[in-house]
Amino acid sequence: MGVRVPAEVDLAVVGGGGAGSLVLTALARHGLPGLRIAVVDPVRKRGQDRTWAFWGTPGGDLEPMLSASWSRVEVTTPAVARVLDLTPLRYAMLRSAPLYARAAEAELRLGATRYDVAVGALDDDGASVTVRDTDGRAVLRAGWVLDSRPRPPRRPGRTAWLQHFRGWWLESSTPVFDPGRAVLMDFRTPQPDRGVSFGYVLPVSDRYALVEYTEFSPALLSDAGYDAGLQGYAGLLGLDLAALTVREVEDGVIPMTDAPFDRRPSPRVVRLGTAGGATRPSTGFTFSAMHRQAGQVAAAVAAGRPPVPRPAYPGRHRWMDAVALRAWNSGAVGGPEFFDRLFDRNPASRVLRFLDGATSPAEDLALMRSSPLLPMTSAVAGDAAGRLRARLIRR
Repeated sequence: MGVRVPAEVDLAVVGGGGAGSLVLTALARHGLPGLRIAVVDPVRKRGQDRTWAFWGTPGGDLEPMLSASWSRVEVTTPAVARVLDLTPLRYAMLRSAPLYARAAEAELRLGATRYDVAVGALDDDGASVTVRDTDGRAVLRAGWVLDSRPRPPRRPGRTAWLQHFRGWWLESSTPVFDPGRAVLMDFRTPQPDRGVSFGYVLPVSDRYALVEYTEFSPALLSDAGYDAGLQGYAGLLGLDLAALTVREVEDGVIPMTDAPFDRRPSPRVVRLGTAGGATRPSTGFTFSAMHRQAGQVAAAVAAGRPPVPRPAYPGRHRWMDAVALRAWNSGAVGGPEFFDRLFDRNPASRVLRFLDGATSPAEDLALMRSSPLLPMTSAVAGDAAGRLRARLIRR
């Protein structure tokens, strides 16, 4: 029996989660006849396993898939509840099932070949990439690989926190939610000794909503800890859990770190999603950057260019995030105080565009001026010293 020769394709998408699904749908919009595409993932994603929330202008390719959207959101601290008008932006919710379904349709339209295997090594020789399974067998050879599997950063960061959460999809037999506005951040929750906690509410209707408890902190909670956080937050909202039905439970953990991620670990391997730097270190938001990068990849392929997206966020924003993380980690600035001043002293659209990496340098200066200056200045100095020490160690 002869040695099996692996198939050859132009582009392999490794990982079929959110980032991979967005890339496939973006590629399908361009048509791309003759492009040989493979999708490599042991799991065929379908159904509701994730909920993404993001902001942007109405319209666009995601519009038919949205579960809900809001032009007004609430940011609440123990002192004040602010209802913010996001115009011209809006906050939107996308659940995973319609995105996975559209990605499956895109695979068919693109004529992609599916490989239901777990990927091990990606051997890049500079001219093509051999995709191997976890036993080391060659699965295929690709001109380029887009890899959205979770990967650790290139080296540890100075601050390594997590955004971790649990959400309950709650259903009521009577109207209890306000579908006209979402709760973006509610800081009335008890604050941990080291970290930030808040709740939020994404209502689909007056009887159905996602209610979530979130922490920004260095360590995860126990199952009982998340449930206690949710029960306490439901009480703050005045919800009678005995009269509500928990239809679904969502859990998640997202890195919040100033550690560098390798967007391009070898000449022909490009990382997407969190592994490709799409997660905003100061908030954990990822979806908008994934969507943006998917469009850039597809446009590059359609134009005959390498499928390499731009960095998800400007360098100055990554630096500002590192400073904020350092200030929270040291206890110099409290998270509720930081976000309270940010939303109090800036238009909501400016804050949200900053979190999306879309503000100008002048707007960034205005945002910096609205932060607690003295402790943030100390954090800046500490960040600079940390960067200098890291450079000296690497030498």
